[in-house]
Amino acid sequence: MKKKYKLYSSVFLLFIILLSIFCLRENIFLSADYSAAHNEQRRKFGAVYMTLNNPFYEIIDDEIRTAVEKNGDTLLTRDAALSTNRQTEEVRELINDGIKVLFLNAVDWQQIDPILEMAQKANVPVIAVDTNADDKNESSVALTIVSDNYQAGVDCAEHMLANLAGANIVLLKHSQAKSAVDRINGFTDTIRNHPSFRIIDSAECKGQLELAMPAMEALIKKHNDIDVVMALNDPAAMGALAALKNAGQLSRVNVYGIDGAPETKEMILRGNMTATAAQSPRRIGQLAAEKAYELLSNRIDQRYIKLPTVLLTSENISQNNINGWD
Repeated sequence: MKKKYKLYSSVFLLFIILLSIFCLRENIFLSADYSAAHNEQRRKFGAVYMTLNNPFYEIIDDEIRTAVEKNGDTLLTRDAALSTNRQTEEVRELINDGIKVLFLNAVDWQQIDPILEMAQKANVPVIAVDTNADDKNESSVALTIVSDNYQAGVDCAEHMLANLAGANIVLLKHSQAKSAVDRINGFTDTIRNHPSFRIIDSAECKGQLELAMPAMEALIKKHNDIDVVMALNDPAAMGALAALKNAGQLSRVNVYGIDGAPETKEMILRGNMTATAAQSPRRIGQLAAEKAYELLSNRIDQRYIKLPTVLLTSENISQNNINGWD
């Protein structure tokens, strides 16, 4: 009797073990199968920026990524490092990888034909963020989302005209970026009929602090009568401020920028910088993601979105979020 009991117990135990192993294998199989199916359903989006050496673009990318991942999809981000050739190759790789939408921040607004042609052939809609394509290519872009860059330049010029009787002005430019061109044009167009305000020189800096600083140092050596610096963006303005500080001229030169970066807000609060036309990279990123899904659902009703900027000065800086981006 005892032998039979032991035999039954052993058989039952073996049955339980085999059943457990079977269930475990089934669970692993089902889990892996579900995961594979889930991954197949995830759509890929691509984002290629002229540079990620600027927190402004990191904020845009963060907002797009948050929205894309919330929808269960994937964002593949690339940094062109200010190289047109590199940007073209990065876009080619993303298209070959099967992206459904391309968020494009062009290195050179006049040299993006190859990128747009590739996207069109692959039926990948392009959303231009922060900087436009040139006029002949606008029809190849599904949607453009930018700040009102021209008005940002106008606002800086109008503030200068209201607060100075005249000035010798230098410009820090980035002629490959349409957004930067529009900003400088807004500024120069506004002062055109004011002869006491003279543009005495300019320099290219690609909107990079590390290039703007030596460019500004060269301008200071060349001119000892600079009154105003109009910088295409805040990193360029920060480079100018560093050069002016080293030259002992920080207190007497007015510096204007565009972006609304936390660092420049702090400089305005301290009285070291005159003004910045603040953009909203968060809103640009949020809108870009929102419109991407509308494109995929064929519900897009806009092709061009222009967001307002806000001129931040010593008069209103304390009323704004100084420590972060808008």
